[in-house]
Amino acid sequence: MLSEIWSDFRYRLRALVRRDRLELELDEEVRFHIEREAEKYERDGMTRVDALRRARLAFGGVDRAKEETRDARGVVLVETMLQDLRYALRGLRLKPGFTAAVVVTLGLGIGANAAMFGVVDRLLFRPPSFMADPATVHRVYLAWTERGEAIHTEHLQYTTYLDLSRWTSSFSAMAGFSNRELAVGDGDHAREIKVGAVSASFFDFFHARPALGRFFSEAEDALPAGSPVSVLSHAYWQTRYGGRLDVLGTRLQVGKTPTTIIGVAPPGFVGINDDGPPLVFIPITNYGTTISKDYYRNYGWDWMHMLVRRKPGVSTAAASVDLSSAFLRSWNTRKGMERSLPPADVARPHAVAAAVPLARGPEASRDAKVVTWISAVALVVMLIACANVANLLLARALRRRREIAMRLALGISRGRLVRQLLTESCVLAVLGGAAGLAVAQWGGGALRALLITNEDAVSVASDGRTIAFAVVATLAAAVLTGLVPALHTGRGDLATTLKAGGRDGAHHRSTARTALLVFQGSLSVVLLVGAGLFVRSMQNVRALRLGYDVEPILYVAAHGRSVKPAPAEMAALKERMLDEARSSPGVVRATRTQMVPFWSGERRLLFVPGIDSVRRLGHFDLAAGSPDYFATMGTRILRGRGFTRDDGASAPRVAVVSEAMAGIIWPGRDAIGQCMRINADTMPCTTIVGIAENIRSRSITDAPESHYYLPIAQYDQHVGSSFPWLFVRVDGRAADYAESTRQRLQRLMPGDAYVTVDPMRTIVDPTQRAWRTGATMFVAFGGLALALAAIGLYSVIAYDVAQRTRELGVRIALGAQARDVTRLIVGQGIGLAALGVVIGGTLALAAGRWVAPLLFAVSPRDPVVFGGVVAVLLGVAAVASVIPALRATRVDPTEALRSD
Repeated sequence: MLSEIWSDFRYRLRALVRRDRLELELDEEVRFHIEREAEKYERDGMTRVDALRRARLAFGGVDRAKEETRDARGVVLVETMLQDLRYALRGLRLKPGFTAAVVVTLGLGIGANAAMFGVVDRLLFRPPSFMADPATVHRVYLAWTERGEAIHTEHLQYTTYLDLSRWTSSFSAMAGFSNRELAVGDGDHAREIKVGAVSASFFDFFHARPALGRFFSEAEDALPAGSPVSVLSHAYWQTRYGGRLDVLGTRLQVGKTPTTIIGVAPPGFVGINDDGPPLVFIPITNYGTTISKDYYRNYGWDWMHMLVRRKPGVSTAAASVDLSSAFLRSWNTRKGMERSLPPADVARPHAVAAAVPLARGPEASRDAKVVTWISAVALVVMLIACANVANLLLARALRRRREIAMRLALGISRGRLVRQLLTESCVLAVLGGAAGLAVAQWGGGALRALLITNEDAVSVASDGRTIAFAVVATLAAAVLTGLVPALHTGRGDLATTLKAGGRDGAHHRSTARTALLVFQGSLSVVLLVGAGLFVRSMQNVRALRLGYDVEPILYVAAHGRSVKPAPAEMAALKERMLDEARSSPGVVRATRTQMVPFWSGERRLLFVPGIDSVRRLGHFDLAAGSPDYFATMGTRILRGRGFTRDDGASAPRVAVVSEAMAGIIWPGRDAIGQCMRINADTMPCTTIVGIAENIRSRSITDAPESHYYLPIAQYDQHVGSSFPWLFVRVDGRAADYAESTRQRLQRLMPGDAYVTVDPMRTIVDPTQRAWRTGATMFVAFGGLALALAAIGLYSVIAYDVAQRTRELGVRIALGAQARDVTRLIVGQGIGLAALGVVIGGTLALAAGRWVAPLLFAVSPRDPVVFGGVVAVLLGVAAVASVIPALRATRVDPTEALRSD
């Protein structure tokens, strides 16, 4: 049986690859049978000529016999497809300009979508590398209500992590993790890199085996302090240690702790990559004890994340119910330790077992929503590219009307013609898909850097999922681009087409081409409106007054690591650093601080005479600074005064409050001179001496937060001794002075302490990334769509002019002026563009309510944006129509009439 199947397969394969040889054998076999039959007739007395004629008649139709033999081979369909493929390739090779235009257009559309798919796949769909059974793994999200506002967070305290681990029964495994920026290495080799503080159980969530050594054990992650061990990522092992095998057992300083390297993770393993791949892993308990000795006994610090794996048979909903029950119990336990915490019946705490990627969590970030919109934009660009290519293919089919009519008249079936045209579109789509993969490979890295700055680079060529998507997109493009010209093939009366010849096109202007052009224009309007709205949003964000300057400010942070100076030594170091910063070249002012906008903040209990609970009025963030604080930051004092050198540690306690805080706590009264007490109602009175402008330090989009400011000398009394933070104002761009400032301050650091210096712009920019990304991508895709629409309009008008040569010649012969012909042609182009504007504008208005939440201080129906888009599209339409119009004015009436 198998031998028969194998023999049949070999025969059919031979029929494909050795077709010429089989045809010769078939001719010889037919000739043999005819010769034998003729010999019989010759023996009966016939002449050779009559015998051969009689033998052929007896044999039947030779051609029919050959066709029946070919059909018996079972490869006719494949042979037909190969013929169509050769025909398509030959035709495209004869039209290199047309082929290049189609391939480039499809390449841009497919490439943009493949690159976007790679981003969206990693952001929303693809589980972390090496994760075992990802369908059962969840990240834990906590939620509660505070002052009527729903709070959602993926962060939790280690104490809450212990509570949820202890009081749930739906999970077979739990793990905690936190990715932190820590200084790794000693001396000149010390660099701040991403470090993964993870529980020992974290590695059990992955199918990952160490490339060298081992992962740390439960005993090395035991409470309270764990063990000082570390595991290197494979990338860090290669770059920092050159892949040395003797790295195990060596010492590596991680943060404040000297650790012993015990293993190397496998290539590509990065754990949970939320904001950059960790390069070193340490026990989470060992990291926790470097921050606070009581990190596992109090609820004061939300700093980690939690992974859970559901037991078999436990649904996601049941797991969330189990987590909510445990979180409620944990909330009540915390309430017993923190009186200010709202009661559970008011806060309604609950927990959710949701997706591991943050972008798919209960509260998708603005960045994730923008990326989703941009994916839709890329798909629109793909549709525009397909419409453009379909238009070009249809124009080509219209130019071949007489050829097609001739072939139909000679007996070829319409189905065969349709297959040939679809084969041609498939060949073009495959070439476009290959070009698209090149575009995705070239532009994918830049796109990931813009949309997912934390993502490690992945080559499109090695990404099977992205390649599979590109293949699907290529097939879709083949169908979309080939369908219209294929359906249009052979329509109309053959006799009329054959008699009309080249003149037939004058009477057959394609409605399909016009519809495709209007379709392109409509989608282009939608993209251009989106681009305009995001650009306006970005301009508004950039122009937004944050309450402080950004461009000239440097943020300086000193990190002590293992250095622990005495209080007097620390106070002296702070003064030396401040003086050194002020004396650095290009520095205008400098101040100490303890609050960094969008990075860190602090809140304390406040007590105000006459108010039962200040906390019920809202959150009030604390900032502290030197006497030059407000001048350094550029924050304006609206009334009263800022700090002076007289506001020392032993001076009367004073504070400056923001305008928003003054209006909330002392409405209708002057806040200056009012009293508030910090930390306890038994503390001395802190007198308000000034009102500062509002600042934004937590959110760009929300209303300005409420802040109060203390002199740094009085703030230090509350927190004791810690390494200082500074803000430095320079004369120019902060980035130009970052390294020189760091070098000067680093010389003051004792022991292994070190200094980091960051421009304020690098801190603020991530908060504006969603609008910057939206503006950049919408403008890029909108510009591409506009270019494609302009090319499509030009091709339609140019084709129409070519087909109307006789008509235009008659008009000119009858006295039409060049301006009249130009006005006629340009008017046609503007009319088509105007129709696209109307349809596209309607679609953009309808989509406005969905995009509105992503905009900033701009209406989705902004008349300036819509007016600008209308002007741009009509202007482009006019320019695209002018060239064919000028060509029409040069038509020679005599030649045009003679061509009839």
